[in-house]
Amino acid sequence: MKIKLSFYNYSTKTVLETPPSHNDDENDIWGHGYMIPSDMDGAPSSFITTTRSYRRKALAELNSSDNCNNTCRLSLIESIPEGLTYSNESIIYPSTFDTWLDLINSAHESIDIASLYWTLRQSEVYPDPSSIKGEKIFQALLRSGLDKGIKIRVAQNAPTQNYPNIDTELLVKRKAAEVRSLNFVKLLGGGVLHTKLWIVDRKHIYVGSANMDWRSLTQVKEMGIAIYNCSCLAGDIQKIFDVYWTLGEDNAKIPSSWPASYSTKYNFKTPLDLMYQNETFQTYFSSSPPPFSPLGRTNDIDALTNVISHAEKFIYIAVMDYFPLMIYTPKIKFWPVIDDALKTAAIEHKVKVRLLISWWNHSRPSEDYFLRSIASVNKAYPGVSIEVRRFVVPGTKEQQKIPYARVNHNKYMVTDNTAYIGTSNWSGDYFTDTAGVAFVLHDPIFDRNSSHVTIRSQLQGVFERDWDSPYSHLLNFSDSIEADGSW
Repeated sequence: MKIKLSFYNYSTKTVLETPPSHNDDENDIWGHGYMIPSDMDGAPSSFITTTRSYRRKALAELNSSDNCNNTCRLSLIESIPEGLTYSNESIIYPSTFDTWLDLINSAHESIDIASLYWTLRQSEVYPDPSSIKGEKIFQALLRSGLDKGIKIRVAQNAPTQNYPNIDTELLVKRKAAEVRSLNFVKLLGGGVLHTKLWIVDRKHIYVGSANMDWRSLTQVKEMGIAIYNCSCLAGDIQKIFDVYWTLGEDNAKIPSSWPASYSTKYNFKTPLDLMYQNETFQTYFSSSPPPFSPLGRTNDIDALTNVISHAEKFIYIAVMDYFPLMIYTPKIKFWPVIDDALKTAAIEHKVKVRLLISWWNHSRPSEDYFLRSIASVNKAYPGVSIEVRRFVVPGTKEQQKIPYARVNHNKYMVTDNTAYIGTSNWSGDYFTDTAGVAFVLHDPIFDRNSSHVTIRSQLQGVFERDWDSPYSHLLNFSDSIEADGSW
């Protein structure tokens, strides 16, 4: 199957998912206690009956997927926090706010959203004028569900005391949306639904780092991708949403084997071929945790390490957190899967590695030790290059009063041949116990991007813009910050 792509070429110019804690190193971001998982065998009691009509419609559309030679548009999507500026030569991509509003206004039939939590309402969390953008998104969704008759479904993490999801309660009370909550304590013994996903009319998609939170629109640096008029890709990622929707049913259990209708033929071994100006790109969606991945779906950690292992020149990574650990389990465990993959690429294949990791007032002090560990390999032998920097989003005194804001919340990687845009932070827990997704776009033609503008080359440009910006700091800069009590 081949799909034609047309990329935007723009030449013009969240939020931590953790509740407050007095001890960040022992903070369980999920707000759920761990427990021994219950029996996971068997499907939910209403596994088939409550979704039968929707499933028939979905299967009918997917069965015709071989004929969906769509013309797709792709664009990187950013949230640039207020007050963070770049030079006039820097390219800034469409905003998360504008993209979400356009997606809502373009909807004719359906909007499906998978989310961790909702705090969109004006002055929710903290009274700041910039929260008006979140209110506008919420009101647009409310009007779509009430006035336009758009079928809105929300799969969200189970509400907690820290995140009661009052926004979605109101949508349900007003009969503007259907909402299901996933209880990961019952499903897996712990974890969260960490995915940030929109599907509109089964043909438009947003995947990225932005939560359903006004701070993700104005106070937090985010990165995502929007895919338009692409029913083949939308039909495939719809299956991931359907997994969440099914597991949001009352008394749901993870089945020992997912029905065939949830399976996919698109993965890192057999990606979907996409044509752009008679040239082929390869793409697929990966998913975590493994029990949520039906037959054919690439697990997110396997996608990530596959991208690393196939890099030939460089690997650039921008994520909020980086730990070779399981940090949210009752006992911290060493988890060097990504660390080993990066060191192998640098040492054995002389691939240049750069990590741009966030630093803010909720960064764990222990993270520096692990970043220094991987950075210590730099220049260990000729041709070995691993560099680490910290990205700081500055803020005024007023902006710094906003809780859990002013941070680079990105979760992406770009190599010389692949773009990887995900929804997970980089510690082991996010790949074993937490629900997330990633979009992978591979360019099989060597060095094509030296003469062509592609999503991959644009994402590389974003990384290089941030790496070379005044907001990027050498790894040891945090010592001086801690010394004078500011950051």
